[in-house]
This record gives sequence, C-alpha cells and structure tokens, in this order.
Amino acid sequence: MKRAAMTRPSVFQTDDTEGLQQRRRFLDEVEISIRSANREIIHEKVPHFTRDSFFRVAVSVARLRASYLLAVTTMDWQRASETGIRDIGRLRTMYEEAREGLVALEHAIEVGYVDIVEDAIPMPPPPPEPQE
Repeated sequence: MKRAAMTRPSVFQTDDTEGLQQRRRFLDEVEISIRSANREIIHEKVPHFTRDSFFRVAVSVARLRASYLLAVTTMDWQRASETGIRDIGRLRTMYEEAREGLVALEHAIEVGYVDIVEDAIPMPPPPPEPQE
C-alpha cells in the first residue's frame, strides 16, 4: 500500500492568523537588524561615496568588459592555445568580479549602507586608458 506524500504547508499558508503575524513581525525585525549590521560594518570601511568615485568604478568595469570582448572577438578559436584560452578566462573573471562589485556597490547605495556626498567640483573626464 502506497503512502501519500506528506508536504508541510508554508509558514505563510496557515489559518493561524496570530502565528502568521508573529512570524512576519519576526522576519521584519530580523531584516531591520541585518540592515543595521550591514550599514554599521560597511559604513566603517566605506563611509561615503561620491558621484566621481562611483563613476571611476563604472569606467573600470567598462574597460575590463572591453578588454574581455576584444580578446574574445580577436581570438582565432580554431587554433586557440591553452594559454590564450586561460588569458581569456582571466579577463572574463576580472570583468565579472568587477561587474558584481559594481552591482554590490549599487545595492549598498540603494539600501543606505553607504552615504552619498555631493562632489565639490564637477566630475572630471574618465582617466586615460592604461597602456599595456
């Protein structure tokens, strides 16, 4: 005789209104505590950000993306060496890590982990591309 599979209802799929409200309150309080801890810890290391400093990070990500795409489009994939493929992998990893860092920075700004201060002077043009 086959037993019916037992599934547990979600904590939010219950008729227990009081219990549901208690769990939601708990999760809200935990979220507030986590946000507070993140703000305190991150703010200690990165107290503020300016438009210029954010722009410099974004330009760095763009340069890494361009280097990676250039390597991909100029690679002779029919005759690719292990070293060439390793180099492209390294460029991809650098670009992806920088991009994820920029996403994390945007999130930190959005949720208030980092303070934004206005630049005292207009944003300068991006720094020149480093020569290889």
